[in-house]
Amino acid sequence: MRIPGVITNVTTFGAFVDIGVHQDGLVHISQLANRFVKDPGQVVRVNQRVMVTVLDVELERNRISLSMKENVDRPERYGKKQEKPQKTK
Repeated sequence: MRIPGVITNVTTFGAFVDIGVHQDGLVHISQLANRFVKDPGQVVRVNQRVMVTVLDVELERNRISLSMKENVDRPERYGKKQEKPQKTK
């Protein structure tokens, strides 16, 4: 599910987004766009409204991982890694 947010800070490794909860989420540089991004400042700016997808929530570490990519395939959900099915012989 895509949710709205506002960019609060842009760093060399990504951008922090206020999504309306206590802790801002991080969009890592690799999740800013469907293309390669060398400088996050060329893709986003502070106070810009964006749509993000929640990739992971780590309650113990107070971290929220977000993505701005379109059609994101989420391998993890809410801090619990999904197990890959075991191959049988």
